Amino acid sequence: MNATADKERNGTVVRAVIVTAHPDDECMFFAPTIIRLVELNVSVHLLCLSEGNYYNQGPQRREELHQSCAVLGIPTSRVTIIDHKSLPDDPKAEWSISLVSSVIGKHIRANSFNMVLTFDGSGVSGHANHTAIHKAVRHLASTGEIPHDCMLLSLVTVGLLRKYISFLELPLSWLLPSHIFCIIGSQGYKKAKAAMLCHRTQLLWFRYLYITFSRYMFVNTFHVIPQGPKNLKIY
Repeated sequence: MNATADKERNGTVVRAVIVTAHPDDECMFFAPTIIRLVELNVSVHLLCLSEGNYYNQGPQRREELHQSCAVLGIPTSRVTIIDHKSLPDDPKAEWSISLVSSVIGKHIRANSFNMVLTFDGSGVSGHANHTAIHKAVRHLASTGEIPHDCMLLSLVTVGLLRKYISFLELPLSWLLPSHIFCIIGSQGYKKAKAAMLCHRTQLLWFRYLYITFSRYMFVNTFHVIPQGPKNLKIY
């Protein structure tokens, strides 16, 4: 089943929010999904829980995020950036799951989102801020603080070899179990790359290797966090 068919079956308009921790997460990890959902005319929003001020570059990174989202197809009016002293951009910081849950839950309810996409328990890169978001969304799912028909999806973390074999990883992603499989072609990849290049403060040499070799620039696979339809694929 694809997203368009699912929308028609349920008779509702899909309103999706990508929940990230830092500016550049949206294109480093979720670009294929954002691009594909925009192509399907889904209303896509972004909630970023910090402005990326680890190196005191918050204002610059905020602007870079808006530029990246514009390339991916998310207008500035649909981008929300949280700047909270208790949610610092810091891999050593232990974000309060209660606070993160509260921020995400309020945003979902206020905007009537029926699809939420974020990190899984490993956070793709293992970053503590990423995994805190997953814990918060799992908490929301278990407590019923968001509508039961809101689909919650976690981005699958893969091992190091699979992560960096570029498009060669696509057949393996297709064969292994996942609830949603989202892939983009060469034009989509160019857009994902252009979005990454908007984050000029982050373009150290290894970022260019990431752009070239990371499977997350080409494909996303998701698992459903225990509510929502199963065996859904977005082509």
